[in-house]
Amino acid sequence: MVETRRVRLFRNGRNQAVRIPVEFELPGREALLRREGHALVLEPLAKPSLLQTLDGLAPIEDAFPDIDEGLKPLRDIEL
Repeated sequence: MVETRRVRLFRNGRNQAVRIPVEFELPGREALLRREGHALVLEPLAKPSLLQTLDGLAPIEDAFPDIDEGLKPLRDIEL
């Protein structure tokens, strides 16, 4: 059964807003809003995956420093 609750609309500056009751809270800080006929549908915006985040980063053009510079050579160890 679909849970329904009556809510009040109000103005926030030039925008119309609605208070979302605690039992309908969405995770995160952003959501998607779309119109389906006369209904408005509000759904949580999924967090991007790590791969999506990494894919959006610009390539690193800097040369990586030589972290072994100035170190003594490794000794061979017999086991």
